[in-house]
Amino acid sequence: MRSRYTAFVVGDADWLRASWHPSTRPRRVHVSADDEWLGLTVLAADGGPFDDEGAVHYVAEVRRDAAVTRREERSRFVRHDGSWVYLDGAIA
Repeated sequence: MRSRYTAFVVGDADWLRASWHPSTRPRRVHVSADDEWLGLTVLAADGGPFDDEGAVHYVAEVRRDAAVTRREERSRFVRHDGSWVYLDGAIA
């Protein structure tokens, strides 16, 4: 989760795509250069090093055009080829 947040911060769309499960991965991932990411707070995490699936409930804040928005999501992750990848998420 933190590596994906960092990818948004630095504008690394390639990493966002690479860390997305092939079954739900979009053809393109757009990262806006106009976004200023202000912080990530992980509220809860389920799953550990020996699990095949997990979830992260988080809040991220981003500023665009002087407006700050708060995104809260419960993201699901699964193991794919030995690595954790993002499967999908539900906006809270």
